[in-house]
Amino acid sequence: MGAPAHGSDQRTHRPERSRGALVAGSVGNFIEWYEFGVYGYFATVIAARFFTPEGGSEVEALVRTYASFALAFFFRPVGAALFGRLGDRVGRRPVLILVIVLMTAATTLIGVLPTYATVGALAPWLLTLLRVVQGLSAGGEFGGAVSVMTEFAPPGRRGLYGSWQSFTVALGLLGGAGAAAVLATLLTEAQLNSWGWRLPFLLTLPMGLGALWLRLRLDETPSFRAHQAARAAHSGQPGQSGEVHGAEQESAPPPARTVAKAIVLGAGRVMGWSAAGYTFLVVLPSYLQSSLNATFQQALVATVLANLGFAVTIVPAGLLSDLIGRRPVMLTGALLVTVLAVPLLDLLQDTGTSTALKGAVVFGAGAVVGLMAGPGPAMLSEMFPTSVRYTGLGLAYALSNAVFSGCAGLIITETIKRTGSVDIPAYYAAATCAVSVFALLTLRDSRR
Repeated sequence: MGAPAHGSDQRTHRPERSRGALVAGSVGNFIEWYEFGVYGYFATVIAARFFTPEGGSEVEALVRTYASFALAFFFRPVGAALFGRLGDRVGRRPVLILVIVLMTAATTLIGVLPTYATVGALAPWLLTLLRVVQGLSAGGEFGGAVSVMTEFAPPGRRGLYGSWQSFTVALGLLGGAGAAAVLATLLTEAQLNSWGWRLPFLLTLPMGLGALWLRLRLDETPSFRAHQAARAAHSGQPGQSGEVHGAEQESAPPPARTVAKAIVLGAGRVMGWSAAGYTFLVVLPSYLQSSLNATFQQALVATVLANLGFAVTIVPAGLLSDLIGRRPVMLTGALLVTVLAVPLLDLLQDTGTSTALKGAVVFGAGAVVGLMAGPGPAMLSEMFPTSVRYTGLGLAYALSNAVFSGCAGLIITETIKRTGSVDIPAYYAAATCAVSVFALLTLRDSRR
């Protein structure tokens, strides 16, 4: 018989191993989203330094910056497939070590890149190349980190443990916003534009070394070890391949068509989380500056408030999903964004809205996204058996992020430019969450 994917975790669970896996899995997510946050927050500065030749407009440079941003996301599915395949064959631990090295190296190098004024047209190409490496490594990060967290989770706590992946996303974005805010306060605008923007990228190096040390100490997950033993025991014998959901007794991978369907469905279930999360948490600063004439400091304060709201609800939402199920918690978040996105943006645009109310609006927008992000990792993990979990959940998440997160800044900026409508971010978030509502209605309870 094949070994249970999560049941093996429960029989061999030790609290200290679970906590160690939680920290080792989380730290890579923090670094990944810290960098993506920093890139988003400094989008206007990076546009001026790398994408503005003589005669180019600021809007055109910002669009090119977001195009580079989107390109990195489109390499995430490639990384998810490549590293996911490795992770499902050789183990979660060695692949997670490899991706943290790649991610740290690429992000640190951005901090020392020559600008357009120094090397001309080579500058944007070098930046884009490093963004591609980041996209590949980030694609391999999510599937491995969530696999480790949920496969080491104690019985009945996969939602809680998986939510820490999303929580460290919030911490990473907050860390990036905090670094940007401190620099904007301590440095003059000229210093920030000249060399200050490099410092947050260089800070990734010590963080990455710390993450590498933690992952070198990480054990392989009980689920993967049990799966390897079952695969060896069943070599030469026909394996069982049941439905992907809850397929915890399989020793051979399920049919490719079944996995592909689950990947598409999983991407649909998290597309609202991806789109609304990036719209409210990352694209917001540049949107406030370019469309609502906010200052850089005001935009950063709004972003910090949105990310605080996001962080506050993630872990409670994951824990709640362990008690009442993933579907009701995630559905609530998707429905709220669908209904409230436009009214909330109208309040931000209204000059008569008080500063306190505007702060509450951006905080609430982030909090609603947290309802989807908290249970999301465990929900994806439970859709796939051990033999394809790293690949399956990583691809579902990466595809959703490539299309609906990576393109968010580009789509919103270009559409506002062409239509003149400042309501585009709200329409984008509401539409994607509406699709997720229908996908989530097919979700069944897999907590047990």
